[in-house]
Amino acid sequence: MVRNDVCVAFIERIITGQSLDVDEYGSFMNRMLFYTAKVIVIYGDTNSLLSLLFTKHPYNLLRKMWITSSHWDIAKKPSYSYFSYFSGALILSEQTSKIPGFKHFMKTINPVKYPEDIFLKNFWNTAFGCTYKPGKEDEGICSPNASLDTLCLSYLDIAMSSHSYTVYNAVYAVAWALHEMFLVRSEIESNMDGDNRVVYPWKLHSFLKNLQFNNSAGNQVVLDNKMNSVTNYDILNYVIFGNDTEVLVKVGEFIPQAPLGQDFTIQEKSIDWPTFGRKVPHSRCSKSCGPGFQIKAKEGKPICCFDCASCPEGQISNQTDIDQCMKCPEDQNPNKEKNQCLHKVVTFLAYEEPLGMTLASIAVGFSLLTALVLWIFVKHQYTPIVKANNRDLSYILLISLIFCFLCSLLFVGCPTATNCLLRQTTFGVMFTVAISSVLAKTITLVLAFRATRPDSRSRKWVSSRAPISVILFCTLIQVMLCGIWLLLSPPFPETDTHSDHEHIILECNEGSLIAFYLVLGYMGFLALGSFTVAFLARNLPDTFNEAKFITFSMLVFCSIWVSFVPTYQSTNGKMMVAVEVFSILSSSLGLLGCIFIPKCYVILLQPQRNTKKTLKNYSSS
Repeated sequence: MVRNDVCVAFIERIITGQSLDVDEYGSFMNRMLFYTAKVIVIYGDTNSLLSLLFTKHPYNLLRKMWITSSHWDIAKKPSYSYFSYFSGALILSEQTSKIPGFKHFMKTINPVKYPEDIFLKNFWNTAFGCTYKPGKEDEGICSPNASLDTLCLSYLDIAMSSHSYTVYNAVYAVAWALHEMFLVRSEIESNMDGDNRVVYPWKLHSFLKNLQFNNSAGNQVVLDNKMNSVTNYDILNYVIFGNDTEVLVKVGEFIPQAPLGQDFTIQEKSIDWPTFGRKVPHSRCSKSCGPGFQIKAKEGKPICCFDCASCPEGQISNQTDIDQCMKCPEDQNPNKEKNQCLHKVVTFLAYEEPLGMTLASIAVGFSLLTALVLWIFVKHQYTPIVKANNRDLSYILLISLIFCFLCSLLFVGCPTATNCLLRQTTFGVMFTVAISSVLAKTITLVLAFRATRPDSRSRKWVSSRAPISVILFCTLIQVMLCGIWLLLSPPFPETDTHSDHEHIILECNEGSLIAFYLVLGYMGFLALGSFTVAFLARNLPDTFNEAKFITFSMLVFCSIWVSFVPTYQSTNGKMMVAVEVFSILSSSLGLLGCIFIPKCYVILLQPQRNTKKTLKNYSSS
């Protein structure tokens, strides 16, 4: 059974007869009853089954489903009622046929006819409660007309049992083998000129192999090369009715030589099951593992004894008693019960969601604010505060800040091949223009102070196009870096199905992280240069504290982007995009607020400070 994947809870050997040890047998019964198995298969004869009744508590056998091998002759059992505990048992019994004359022989047999048969006389005395010896007061004299046909099945079934039929065929098989052996012997003796040859009993074995003959019932008896009988089996159901009437009901059959699928038949509805409610018994070591769970074998236990373990992350089971859960496809995710795969929700930083809408609104709002500042500077372009530090550089810086705010919109929305190529490169170039403009303003501030000295050569650098050249040179390097990035390993849209178990993330793959951080590093280098120059020039005489404002703006810019790197690395999906958009907006706002808002304050709210007289008085002091 184990070889055929039948779950076996225990295997025990019962020793019957006088060698049975009571303590050992009691220990066996305790072990057997300890198991939760409801179906017990016992191989042996009737005596093997009867030995189970020698326990102190035979009622523990009640409601067990017994399946026994052939040769169970219920006529051999004792008359006490414990045997009713086996009601409902299924018995595999060799198919029998009516032997001509056997039933008539059983009806007419009696001790008078066969007085030398001691066994028959003892059985007769027990079955009929009588004796053939006169003088016993407690027993009557047996009637000479008594017949076994009048006995109930508890004592004797006069029909030929499977056990008797097997013995009958075995005797016939030996007779046929002896017949064949003596025929061969006769041929040998004739060829040996009458020389008598001794035939040993063990030579009979070869004649019993592959033997075929028809018995008196007309059935073919076949023995294979191992002298095993090839026969069909009936499946009998042992039923005890309320009036203690017993019967063996045929409920199926097994034909070994039939085609697969037709060799076993059983009528389930005809079986009288031993369980409460007369339902088919279910014998399981462990309860079934429902959908969402998988079988986890117990160490040292049979294969049918297991625990139920929840499916691992990303896996499901939609059937019972699954050995291994199944993985969901990459675009699907298990539900909470882990019994089916659900399609993942596609997610990205969209304009329709609150976060995307908020960031986009802030970007547009700050770009309009920057445009307003630019309009104020253009309107007051001839005032001292605008002309004091190269108004062309201020215009370039404000225009670049407008594009810096607007380039963050490329990060919002569904990633496509176009915006994946443009978002990082546009951001890098626009910020480089803005930072290089700040660097040019800082350099101009230092050169303007030196130009106030007599015979200074710095005057021609202040009045020339040198600041514009600084912007062009710095921007050209960034453009070259972005160009190499796009040529060698450009960004591209991709689908991330692994980072989030419940969502499919649409994002832009940067292509080359080295190129991405190289672009950021170059901007950081320019910002650090601007911060250093502005910090060194912070104490120079300046009417409007330009150097101090630039120093503070670069400090804000560097702080934002230094904190951006670890935050960017620790997030994924749309939150990673939101972190970069926030960094772009906050650093752009830092430049706008630190450099231009103080000037707008003077232009709009303190116009008395925006005069040449004030500038001269501050310079002379």
